[in-house]
Amino acid sequence: MSAKVSVATGIGPTRVAINRVTNKIYVVNAFSSNVTVIDGATNTTTNVAVGVGPVAIAINAVTDKIYVANFGPVGLDGYGGLVGYGGPGTLSVIDGTTNRLTKTLVVGKYPRAVAINEVTNKIYVVNYDDGEVTVIDGATDVTTTVKVDACPVALAINPVTNKIYVTNYTSNTVTVIDGATNTTTTIAVGSNPRAVVINSVINKIYVVNGSSNSVTVIDATTNSTSTVAVGAKPFGIAINPLTHMIYVSNACSNNVTVINGISNSTSTVAVGSEPFGIAINAATNGIYVSNCTSNNITVIDGITNTISTVATGAGAVAINDVTNTIYVTEYSSNSLNAIDGATTTTRVAARAASSI
Repeated sequence: MSAKVSVATGIGPTRVAINRVTNKIYVVNAFSSNVTVIDGATNTTTNVAVGVGPVAIAINAVTDKIYVANFGPVGLDGYGGLVGYGGPGTLSVIDGTTNRLTKTLVVGKYPRAVAINEVTNKIYVVNYDDGEVTVIDGATDVTTTVKVDACPVALAINPVTNKIYVTNYTSNTVTVIDGATNTTTTIAVGSNPRAVVINSVINKIYVVNGSSNSVTVIDATTNSTSTVAVGAKPFGIAINPLTHMIYVSNACSNNVTVINGISNSTSTVAVGSEPFGIAINAATNGIYVSNCTSNNITVIDGITNTISTVATGAGAVAINDVTNTIYVTEYSSNSLNAIDGATTTTRVAARAASSI
């Protein structure tokens, strides 16, 4: 990639995902209802039309299929989030080899998140309004519905135990789905749980509780819980499975809480204004925090907790740890910024030709 490259993408980029095997980057464009596929080696692009109002994406690197959850007609709420205007949700399936939409599946109302167990080739879609999770068999496209609690918003999968953990925003619970039987167990957590991550090495789950300023730690062997206090209005969470350190972005205290996954002890790192997105390159132990209001990225050294700042846009963050490139969506300018992890040099990887 040259120092600066500008290529056309869609309008309203809100999510980004990477296939590290093929070195392709997939950008979800909420208001042009398509996905921009970027070749990470050449920056050439292909736009693939999907359903109306795409809001979430997940990749099965084994089958090279990309799954995009579509809200239906969307707009913005007062906080910059997407809201739906009714209608059933859909799931678009893209063939990663041909960059073609191969099929569209019907899921529940207002799908908010999608995740994949690559071991079982099953896809899980969280449907906010229905209080359900749609389970899709990736080999046959047969769907099953699993009832969870009210207003599910996020999920994470432990492929080792074949358990799926769903956060239910207004119920203040996590539903645990057994991937083999689709039976469920409910665990009480903090107020308004949203993001969730898993350390499959030690079999612990970390749940961000947005309104109680805490993280619930679930011991998945016993389903017992403990609570760790974090900063104000925690939003994003990421984990380094090599160091067992967990990083939580606190939107209203402008910092990141660092949790030691072994002891649950904490420390705090100051970052930019209104941090939301966060991602980790486990290989380099670099943590990248997207600061919404200051419109930049804070880079945290995972060894020393020292920081540096990259002047780039702020949005969803994803990392290709093979190429050590960090990708950040910039909604306001319809762009995707790429950061060289070795030099923290900002490179414009994709910019939309037009805006609303």
